[in-house]
Amino acid sequence: MSSDTPFIDTARDVIRAEADALGTLADSLDSSFREAVDLLLNAHGRVIVTGIGKSGHIARKVAATLASTGTPAQFVHPAEASHGDLGMVTRNDVVLAISNGGEAPELANMIAFSRRFDIPLLGITKAPNSSLGSQCDVVLQLPDLGEACGTGVVPTISTTMTLALGDALAVALMKHRAFTAEHFREFHPGGKLGAQLSRVSDLMHAGDAMPLVTRDTAMSDALIEISQKSLGVVGVTDTDGTLAGIITDGDLRRHMDGLLGLTAADVMTTSPTTIHTGALAVEAVALMNQRKITCVFAVAPDGPAIPRGILHIHDCLRVGLG
Repeated sequence: MSSDTPFIDTARDVIRAEADALGTLADSLDSSFREAVDLLLNAHGRVIVTGIGKSGHIARKVAATLASTGTPAQFVHPAEASHGDLGMVTRNDVVLAISNGGEAPELANMIAFSRRFDIPLLGITKAPNSSLGSQCDVVLQLPDLGEACGTGVVPTISTTMTLALGDALAVALMKHRAFTAEHFREFHPGGKLGAQLSRVSDLMHAGDAMPLVTRDTAMSDALIEISQKSLGVVGVTDTDGTLAGIITDGDLRRHMDGLLGLTAADVMTTSPTTIHTGALAVEAVALMNQRKITCVFAVAPDGPAIPRGILHIHDCLRVGLG
């Protein structure tokens, strides 16, 4: 028998216990969840999320998830609230207090403050008749399923359920508000996630940075345009400004004999691949990979195919796409 088998067995027991608990939590949801969503939707200010200990750590994550999905939220530490941070809470806010047992003494001043100034109070606890639960306008009750440690003292099942319930609230609010990927990107401009939600218009070369010539441009001048713009291609436009073709290194090789005596129209590939400026950059990467090209011109979603920019695969790689 492998020496690590008991540890793996323990890990599997913990994970299965938490997974089973989440199923029980899902089945336990009732009209109070709808009331909780309504309470948060009707807030004219922010959702003030608070909790102490492990519940406090979960509360921070819940606040961050709410804020990033269109519901203004802020974590306020209950101990700091008793020393001045209650000034962060206004009558337009909703307080979301998290306490598994509902008896955390650090929450007392936050609860009293919400009652004194008629600030809506939403609680997440397994004890609806506790000091917290009895004061709440709406209680989301956690099933009392013990903890995965076996001793009942290490927050495991309870924190997993609380985290899932916070996620459920955030997503329900997000869907009600028709919160889109574009909204999400506004709150996540950095890192891999921001890159994945970038639009072609965010990364493309536009204006004078686009390599463009007209149909009757001499190839000697077209080569200069390719060299100056450093993208390895040049677009060819019609008299009305629409994109008629593109000249790539492959086109140059195919017309090497007598190249300088030709015009752009003689060398170009007609009907070049394009993409809309509003498309996600990851779509442009997929398109370039599929067509085995390194550049794609961007055009407006509606109207004639007038080039608005050009996107190179290297622009995507620089931000972590590809």
